[in-house]
Amino acid sequence: MITRDAITEAGFGVGWTTLKALPDPVARRAFDAIAERTWSRNGQGVRQLRANLSRVLGDDQLPMLEDVTRDAVHRYMRYWCETFRLPAWSRAQVVDSFLVEGQERLDRLQAAGEGAIIVSPHMGNWDHAAAWAALTYDGLDTVVERLKPEGLYEKFLAYRRGLGMEVHPLGDPEIVRDLARSLKQGRLVCLLADRDLSHAGVPVEFFGDRATMPAGPAMLALMTGAPVIPVTVWHSELGTHGRIEEPLDLPADGSRRDRVEQITQMIAGAFERSISEHPADWHMMQPLWTADLDPRR
Repeated sequence: MITRDAITEAGFGVGWTTLKALPDPVARRAFDAIAERTWSRNGQGVRQLRANLSRVLGDDQLPMLEDVTRDAVHRYMRYWCETFRLPAWSRAQVVDSFLVEGQERLDRLQAAGEGAIIVSPHMGNWDHAAAWAALTYDGLDTVVERLKPEGLYEKFLAYRRGLGMEVHPLGDPEIVRDLARSLKQGRLVCLLADRDLSHAGVPVEFFGDRATMPAGPAMLALMTGAPVIPVTVWHSELGTHGRIEEPLDLPADGSRRDRVEQITQMIAGAFERSISEHPADWHMMQPLWTADLDPRR
């Protein structure tokens, strides 16, 4: 009997083998059609995306909620289209199509042999951004969620390693120590930090309501002294854009717990600014705020 997991794994396998061989306009049209169908079906993921966006849009933008949701679904499918095709891109294509602002901030750190903790929300094509950074700065470290089925997880590991990333599985008991070691060696550690997958994250105020975000970035910063640098990623017709912000001004006083909470709140504030500027590029199709989560959590 063919299981749902087997079908999912096979589908991703086809994506990484077949879609990357298609001409770009053909692939884009196919994923635009998938996006339109996904939006019109209004499934659970689209409904949750709409609910999340309703929390982040300003009062003057709320009348455009449905248009922003539709655009967000199209941009999410653009992410997947590029994900399947990215392994076939040349080095020049990866670098030249990533339009970056603030690169000098990372250049200075790397020239001095210093590592940095890069934090970003689930925006734009973060894989493209990481591939650019890996090529530009001779690799980077990141963390991946353990996906099911196992075969799909292995495919994602191979995909990201093929882009130049050193991948650490979420839940590995040595993960904090390994990432700290990489930072002390002057490497970049890039973390998606807007969703708490541990269910035991740090409480923050996010767009006026309570949510939790992972403690990892703040803990690593306190362990290593590495700077925390927010990065915003979004799409346009010109390509994938990235803006490297100034490092956060980390607190020097207070208990370790207090400083972890302060740093995580600072990260949440940086993400608020990023998402407010480019709401349709935020691909959050899961419940995020505490009020929206299953009470059993």
